[in-house]
Amino acid sequence: MSSTRERLVVIGGDAAGMSAASQARRLRGPDELEIVAFERGHFTSYSACGIPYWVGGDVEQRDALIARTPEQHRERDIDLRMRTEVTRIDVANSRVLDRDLEGGGESWTTYDKLVIATGARPIRPALPGIDAPGVHGVQTLDDGQALLDTLARTEGRRAVVIGAGYIGVEMAEAMVNRGYEVTVVNRGKEPMSTLDADMGRLVHEAMTGMGIEMVNDAEVTKILTGDDGRVRAVATEDAEYPADVVVLGIGVRPETALAREAGLPLGEHGGILTDLAMRVRGHENIWAGGDCVEVLDLVSGSHRHIALGTHANKHGQVIGSNAGGGYATFPGVVGTAVSKVCDLELARTGLREKDARAAGLQFVAVTIESTSRAGYYPGAALMTVKMLAERRTGRLLGVQIVGREGAGKRVDVAAVALTARLTVEQMTALDLGYAPPFSPVWDPVLVAARKAVAAVRAG
Repeated sequence: MSSTRERLVVIGGDAAGMSAASQARRLRGPDELEIVAFERGHFTSYSACGIPYWVGGDVEQRDALIARTPEQHRERDIDLRMRTEVTRIDVANSRVLDRDLEGGGESWTTYDKLVIATGARPIRPALPGIDAPGVHGVQTLDDGQALLDTLARTEGRRAVVIGAGYIGVEMAEAMVNRGYEVTVVNRGKEPMSTLDADMGRLVHEAMTGMGIEMVNDAEVTKILTGDDGRVRAVATEDAEYPADVVVLGIGVRPETALAREAGLPLGEHGGILTDLAMRVRGHENIWAGGDCVEVLDLVSGSHRHIALGTHANKHGQVIGSNAGGGYATFPGVVGTAVSKVCDLELARTGLREKDARAAGLQFVAVTIESTSRAGYYPGAALMTVKMLAERRTGRLLGVQIVGREGAGKRVDVAAVALTARLTVEQMTALDLGYAPPFSPVWDPVLVAARKAVAAVRAG
């Protein structure tokens, strides 16, 4: 290897990995920096968040989810090797071992700088029958294609979704859109454990109203199969739920087996630990980003694992800037997420009640109902806003919103307020846009802030 030309190796060809590679290439040309990227799948730079909408038919073409193809990356002088899996990181000798998944050959590639962007994997519990044909986890485009192939071959129209987090409710909607009778089996008291239970109850009621059978407080014990070996039902301790297809929506875990075997530092949630520059702690020339890392929660001060494409792309930009000779940092997150199930919008940012208690915070919690528009304007829809504020100081701690059209993206106001560490009293003075088609005179978020101010003063 030339002493004047460095080699950057990237493990993972989706959001974080290829954003890092692309940003590094913007800063340094191929005569200064060679970039080699490995991707074990068939696709690069795609929107995993869009997979439920493709499966459900809202997005017609798979390729609409692909931001940049392997050929486009190669045109930018990135040596992208598809269907090639890195099986070992040798930190001591600055090299990685890769295996060609098509041809079977193995080879070592040395690096001056390394980016780990291995993503996350769907949680697949060790249940009898979990690997039966017709049972699908959905994390990658390959997973989505496999599920669609199964649906095309399946005559029955009964689907069971295991889990009721973001993936679970989005896949439940996708299967409803495909014309399936859908049952959601959820171990929690209510769907959407990222919300407090009182807000999750609103989601439960809405899903039931959409014809989805909700089975809460239920632990799946096995996947039952027919004589042909295919899935036929999902069993709990109390019942069996017929299924022609099963979708796992239990959540994901950081894919960090490589990092663990290489001796890199992992956090309590299993994600790689990095500094503000996304550099792996204790390793000068190794960076990590995307769904395989843990991030700092700016509200609680703890570290969390949050698998979101927004974070992954930002991580990639930061990593690429630093690996390419520039400078950038990723300060952390406030835990903002938004989703929908059919026409119900769900959003949260900051802490839930149990998060605030775990952080040792004393708080007040208030809930209000309002409308998305002026009450007299056509199309005004109800929404519920829950707000947490720190007792005594009034610092905003978290917001949850459940409602129809116009509800979800209101959470962004709260996300900015959390990042700026505003108090709920300061929030009441925010100069938000108003016109009857868009909001009541007092926006629902500000109505909640006013009620929180009163609760803080009373407490």
